[in-house]
Amino acid sequence: MLFKILVASLLITLTTAVHALAMVAAIQVLRSLCNLNPARPMLLYNRPMMVSAVVLLMFLASVLEVLIWAGAYLHLGLFDALEPAMYFSMVTFTTLGYGDLVLEEDWRLLASFQAANGIIIFGWTTAVVIAVVQRVYGWTGAGGD
Repeated sequence: MLFKILVASLLITLTTAVHALAMVAAIQVLRSLCNLNPARPMLLYNRPMMVSAVVLLMFLASVLEVLIWAGAYLHLGLFDALEPAMYFSMVTFTTLGYGDLVLEEDWRLLASFQAANGIIIFGWTTAVVIAVVQRVYGWTGAGGD
């Protein structure tokens, strides 16, 4: 069991690093788009487009994180091909948990760690998106704005 916890800890560390890098990139994108430069196309100053760019970036980071878990499942021999490993990983990471694919009993604890990782990552993504919306729209929530 200790080995499985170590594997999960490594994967959580990797996905956290990916998400942190994506967050930093999202902040840089936002700063770049908010820097009103007349040489840039006006489309980039569209507020919904700015928010959408950050959401897309954070989503792509989550897909990469799912792929990291899927790669681990493949490496451990828990799946024979990328598609079922990726499908299982996505369903587990999002905590959807259809149950049509499951890990063998000896490794099922790993899926629980991935689900917990996904909950944290999606909460973090939500916080980033809310912060971006507040920044882009200048809304603080105070004073009935």
